[in-house]
Amino acid sequence: MIELQNTILEMIAKGDALAETAYTLCAEVERVFPDVVCSILTIDPIGRMRSLAAPSLPASYCAAVDGVPAGPHAGTCGTAAYLGEEVTTVDIATDPRWTAYRDLILPLGLHACWSKPIFGSQRSPMATFALYFREKRVPSQSERELVDRCVHLCVIALDRHRRVVEYERRANTDALTGLANRAAFNAALLDLDGVGQSSWALCLLDLDNHKVVNDTFGHFAGDMLLRQVADRLTIAAFPERVFRIGGDEFAIIVATPAALAELETTVSAYLREIAIPTDCGGNIVVPRATMGVAVPDGGAETPDAEKVRLNADFALYHAKETGRGGCVLYGPDIGSRMTRRLTAIRDVDLALREGRIEAHYQPVVRLESGQVVGLEALCRMRRGEEMVSAAAFHDATTDAHIARSLTARMMARVAQDMHSWMLADIPVPHVSINVTSADFHGGSIEEALAQTFGRLQVPLDRLILEVTESVYLDDGAKVVQESVKKLRARGLRVALDDFGTGYASLTHLMTVPADYIKIDKSFVDRLVDDGPSQAIVGGVIGIAAKLGLGVVAEGVERAEQARLLMDLGCTAGQGHLYAPAVSGCEAAAMMVAQAEGNAFPAAAQLSRGA
Repeated sequence: MIELQNTILEMIAKGDALAETAYTLCAEVERVFPDVVCSILTIDPIGRMRSLAAPSLPASYCAAVDGVPAGPHAGTCGTAAYLGEEVTTVDIATDPRWTAYRDLILPLGLHACWSKPIFGSQRSPMATFALYFREKRVPSQSERELVDRCVHLCVIALDRHRRVVEYERRANTDALTGLANRAAFNAALLDLDGVGQSSWALCLLDLDNHKVVNDTFGHFAGDMLLRQVADRLTIAAFPERVFRIGGDEFAIIVATPAALAELETTVSAYLREIAIPTDCGGNIVVPRATMGVAVPDGGAETPDAEKVRLNADFALYHAKETGRGGCVLYGPDIGSRMTRRLTAIRDVDLALREGRIEAHYQPVVRLESGQVVGLEALCRMRRGEEMVSAAAFHDATTDAHIARSLTARMMARVAQDMHSWMLADIPVPHVSINVTSADFHGGSIEEALAQTFGRLQVPLDRLILEVTESVYLDDGAKVVQESVKKLRARGLRVALDDFGTGYASLTHLMTVPADYIKIDKSFVDRLVDDGPSQAIVGGVIGIAAKLGLGVVAEGVERAEQARLLMDLGCTAGQGHLYAPAVSGCEAAAMMVAQAEGNAFPAAAQLSRGA
């Protein structure tokens, strides 16, 4: 007995699997008493018997009793678990408790059974320990004593197993929603390594308005929204596995053949179920979500689950860029775009760390006189002897960290240049700086501007912030509008950049706080030969004048464009007709020349061949 006890305790201490420990315990009992057959059954949370260990019973018998509810007619073990007390069956052939199962056990040469319940900390049976006999008899005293010791060992093993299972459950379960968490998701992906195409798909989903709900109604409402979405996904996706892998990020592994066959319909149903209005702490919210989907590469000999995850990430990112609220299935073209983006992010990040981001300046010219009335600071990246324009690394600015870092660097460069010009008594016109959505949502842009320019005593009323329409479109919580109001109160002016390329532009003229609008180059390009473009540009200029807004035309490259813009009432323009973006030193020389009377030609004086 001491040897048996030490063996089992050592297995428990080492963390051996419960089934292996129970099997060894039964086998040792059978070794001590060769004429008995030993069995351990566990009782699941809903009272069904589960076969744990039975070394000498055939698998067919164990399978037949697995899942049978404990009860007064469920054999000796089922009755013992039901009553919570030991039960002895001297003759299985005549015992009514065995009516449904005697044809399974008697052919095995077993005619009697004794079962003892195993109690957990809640004093309800969590298992049974049974001895089957080949003769019609009751257990001997020595068998009883041994089983008493074995039951005690079972309690230790089962209790440890319960704690391990609970620990693993907590480690793999999201506390807020009850869904499997990121750790469980990572483990599930590992299990899918090498599983081929048409066997599974991965859906990654982000809530689009969770932050807005948090900011507007508070975190309690935001948490309610997450729980509601988790419940809806669990129901809509069943029997697929749903995971919460981040703040408002969810994942679904689709593996059911029917769901895979209609994958587009399947994921549409997920989004449709989520979008039903819900009550979040007394506030009615319509959840919005965006989804990216990927499947294993059919051409790969050994499909890589991590590659599928990355592809689903790419698809989700692309879905957010092209239109939130929808779903995108990954394809090779998306992979190429994401590769370019990641390369651009890496290159810009390195340039920032190495100090290779510089400010160049393009003059804004008064069309009537040719006088420089402002400069637009444009970002350039130095690569060896080459200067790379911002258009070449625009993909990098979709990363919020990179976008904010570029703006901070440009602020510092522009502040330093303006400070140098002021010390040299060079007349400094207004200088405009481009800002992004990330600059408004990532911190206090007002304080950043005040500190950067205030440190060098550059007055803020010499600055113009250029903000695109898309920044306002993504401003559900009015963060941008509030920041812009504060900035204008400090003396800064604001220009609505790339005007005409967004949505509902004329509406923005009435609702967006701005001092200037900049007509996008795409309209100026078609201005001379395209009547509708002339009508649109002329209409915008007229509306802007009535609203008291200044107008600057971008991308002026031909004399005909400059003259026509002036005839339409536009007062200022910029483009290669006058000058490309130049370095700070060249901009200083240009401003000195302007002060000495060397302005650019007025629009009316420009040659027809210019």
